[in-house]
This record gives sequence, structure tokens and C-alpha cells, in this order.
Amino acid sequence: MFERFTQDARSTVSGAVAESQRAGAAVVTEEHLLLALLALGALDPLGVDRAAIAAGLAAARRRGGMSKADEEALAGLGIDLTEIVSRVEETHGEGAMSAPAPSPGRRTGRTRFTPGAKKVLEQSLRIALGRKDRHISTLHLLLSLLSRPGTPAEVLAEHGVTYARAEAALTV
Repeated sequence: MFERFTQDARSTVSGAVAESQRAGAAVVTEEHLLLALLALGALDPLGVDRAAIAAGLAAARRRGGMSKADEEALAGLGIDLTEIVSRVEETHGEGAMSAPAPSPGRRTGRTRFTPGAKKVLEQSLRIALGRKDRHISTLHLLLSLLSRPGTPAEVLAEHGVTYARAEAALTV
């Protein structure tokens, strides 16, 4: 499938691997794909604030990856996620609910992608085929992220980036 990717889409996947390594993560996630798209400037035509998107992703990480929808569902049960995060951080330090700290030393072997990140790549192919495009571009990767539930789509939506808006603004 990778041979169908444009150079920018390949750079995005490589950038996601680099983002994962920089964060000390054992796997590449959907968030890493979004951060790579941001770094590549793929969302710049939409007028997004890169720092604000990155901050939104960091805030979700601080909540242990829970989305706003998860937070609202817990609130409906009388559970205050903000209070839980505060208490955990009082005991274990700021960012305690984020991913574990990087382990020392170099990783070896192939870079692994989470099931969600793999689904984003697979969905980008489906989107490209549905649009009768020969190659998978950064547009297809972005549309795939926006079509799946989760933190990347939620953070993008908070900043006005929806599937329809991205498709309209980025289609040439």
C-alpha cells in the first residue's frame, strides 16, 4: 500500500514515526500522524493554529487520552475527570496519566503502529479509492483522521476543522 502514497504522505508517515520516537512512545498513534501532518504544514491552508492543536492534544494526553465525550459521559455519572487528574497529579506528579516516560536506550526492530493508526492508513486508501484518486495524499490521511472517532478528530473539530471543511478547502 505504501507505494500508493505521495511523497508528502510518505513524509507524514515517516514524521509520525519520528514524533513517536521523540515522545519516547513504543508505538505510533493517530496523534503522531496528526502531529506529523501539522509539522508538514498540511493543515496550514485551513488557517489552523499549530500550537493550539498541539496544546489540545497535550491536554487530552494529560487526561489519560480521554476525549471530551468521555469526560462528559463520566460527568453524567457524577465523576469529575478534572478532579481525578488533579488528585493523581498531586500524588504522582504532573502528567502522571500521560504515556509512560521513555525508557533509556534505543529501540530496535520495526516501528509498530497502534490498531487505530493502522485503521487511519487503511481508511485513507478507502477514501482515495472512493474519490477515484490514484494516490494517497495528505488530504486522504487528514480526512481519514477526521472520519474516525477519537482525540485527533475531536481536537481538530474544536478548532473548526471538519471533514467537509477540509475536503472543500484542500481539494484541488
